[in-house]
Amino acid sequence: MNIAWDAFTPWTSLGGGALIGLAAALLILGSGRIAGISGIVGGLLRPSGGDRSWRIAFLAGLIGAPLLWQLFAALPPAQVDAGNAMLIAAGLLVGIGTRYGSGCTSGHGVCGLSRLSPRSLAATLAFMGAGFATVYVVRHLLGS
Repeated sequence: MNIAWDAFTPWTSLGGGALIGLAAALLILGSGRIAGISGIVGGLLRPSGGDRSWRIAFLAGLIGAPLLWQLFAALPPAQVDAGNAMLIAAGLLVGIGTRYGSGCTSGHGVCGLSRLSPRSLAATLAFMGAGFATVYVVRHLLGS
């Protein structure tokens, strides 16, 4: 494995993590809602009374933040080493896992762990372990 030390960005990573934590804390303190993206998007697909506006605002912020960033600096290049079929399959598997796990990485990993939820700890350990195992199999056993 080769580490690209010139791509190491601890300060921007720390700043981004702090902003994610701040957004999650403000959402739960301000409205009692969990900042889990799957739950936010899922709530838009099956709306209940008066519940759409904050969800749309949250998603608009997710989409608008990189657009705002572009006013001050270039976005880092995105490189995806997979074809469309692989991306579709991966997206479906993530969706299925999110449904079975009753939440996504942001809901369990950021919000659940910060609330000391045992269920979120188990879910986070499961999806991190599955991710580690997948990378090991794909990179070392299959040699891709």
